[in-house]
Amino acid sequence: MKLNNTKGKIPWKYLAGIVVILVLALYYYIALPAINIHSVGLWKFIFGVLVIALILLLMPYVETTGDRKKPFTIHLFQKSRMFKILVTSLVLVAAVYIIGSLLSSPVLNARKYQQLMKVEKGEFSEDIAQISYDQIPLLDSDSAAILASRKMGSLVDLASQFEVSDLHNQINYKGNPVRITPLRYASLIKWFTNYKNGISAFIKIDMASQKTELIRLKEGMKYTLYDHFGRNLNRHLRFRYPTYIFNDISFELDEEGTPYWVCSVAKYNIGLFGGQTVGRVVLCNAITGECQDFKTEDAPSWVDRVYSAQLLVNLYDYYGTLKHGYFNSILGQKDCLSTTNGYNYLAINDDVWVYTGVTSITADQSNVGFVLMNQRTMETKYYEIEGAIEDSAMGSAEGKVQNLGYVATFPLLLNIDGQPTYFMSLKDASGLVKKYAMVNVGNYQIVATGDSMAECEMNYTVLMKDNNIETSTEEPSQTILTTSGIIEKIAESVVDGNSHYYLLLQGSQDIFDINVAKNLSVIRYNVGDTIELEYTQGTDRCIVVSIK
Repeated sequence: MKLNNTKGKIPWKYLAGIVVILVLALYYYIALPAINIHSVGLWKFIFGVLVIALILLLMPYVETTGDRKKPFTIHLFQKSRMFKILVTSLVLVAAVYIIGSLLSSPVLNARKYQQLMKVEKGEFSEDIAQISYDQIPLLDSDSAAILASRKMGSLVDLASQFEVSDLHNQINYKGNPVRITPLRYASLIKWFTNYKNGISAFIKIDMASQKTELIRLKEGMKYTLYDHFGRNLNRHLRFRYPTYIFNDISFELDEEGTPYWVCSVAKYNIGLFGGQTVGRVVLCNAITGECQDFKTEDAPSWVDRVYSAQLLVNLYDYYGTLKHGYFNSILGQKDCLSTTNGYNYLAINDDVWVYTGVTSITADQSNVGFVLMNQRTMETKYYEIEGAIEDSAMGSAEGKVQNLGYVATFPLLLNIDGQPTYFMSLKDASGLVKKYAMVNVGNYQIVATGDSMAECEMNYTVLMKDNNIETSTEEPSQTILTTSGIIEKIAESVVDGNSHYYLLLQGSQDIFDINVAKNLSVIRYNVGDTIELEYTQGTDRCIVVSIK
């Protein structure tokens, strides 16, 4: 039976309304759903509110028989107007969500999904110039995380209060590829003791030289993913832009070194929930919380990551698999191409491009080409070059150093003397880079390794000539220099099982690294002898190519 309210007590319907409002406010504050019909979170939020309201409405309606309670009967639907409204609303919300999901799916919109990304054909030798060593990112995210953690461990004043975050975004900063990592509060208590000053530093890692720096800020970052309450970045953005659906947030620097959060705003092009791309980008100053809102095409040129790598890969997979409809991609699979099982980043013309191979959907062990996708503009170029899949190239490189147990990173695609070449770093068990490898795309049996980029390229060039592979006449990415002088000091070392001599010449501050196995004549020289060398300039030493 229906419970009656007694005088002086709050009527049940008002109490229920207050509870619903409180639950609604708390859930919104925590979950932060966008007030946007394209937001899945909003529909779940509405459905949850209706369920709670329905439960609260039903609680007073209980029939009691002896010691046993049983729910109300169906006559409530006939007598309660609010019950009818809630049940009808629940059915409508569920129907809209289910039908909207179906009408937004690739099953019914294969052509629209296939056309989300525009792909142009590119010319490899023209578009991808041979780049210098200081432009080649040698570290992956895992290696960057290790270097950042080691740097953090050496900073006594910060290590007790902060720790390294799990964001290691690759950007181009002043023409160089770097990974930047913000710090985060070590605990909630550490946030309470430090929130007034904010996070006063971040870590920058040069991807070419592997130099790791702690960059201290004059004023700390007060709006981050690791703050709480109103200063939490997600909450700060939601209250400023209640209708925006933020799908990717990255940490970047402007040209003055000011830290920003680059927040991509999702755009849905197909139905309610389908065809996601990026329509706008919000830049949030990590120090002041000031926000700027741009269309994607109007974003400042220093912004590198508007489109996440995974979003670009997904869009290309739609392009490659849905040419003849959805069911062909599942059954016949005619002309279906998909990306390989990994990707990497390449710095070209001050933009960051995502590289990945393209293979047939049947997943054989060869690529039919590869794509480069611009993370700022979504510009995509396809290069029709047949060759080994990245996994095969990685296996070849690891086989070359199997006695050392090194593991290859996912390759980059480089232009070495006009030849498409996989380049990868080789890491030891601790995750640190020890060697480098180059594998010819067309013939993955041609594998060269080296202790430096210069040595690796030199060995690779020799192998290509030995295998009669035609190369271009372009200048090498590293100039061969010559010098001569009197040997002032000789030191011997063993690097990965190979003997190396390190020479100092009188009047020179350079250290000359000689691989004894490749320049055996060096053992004839002693301190005081005159020697003539050909070498390339490395970041910390000169790599000797030959002894004249």
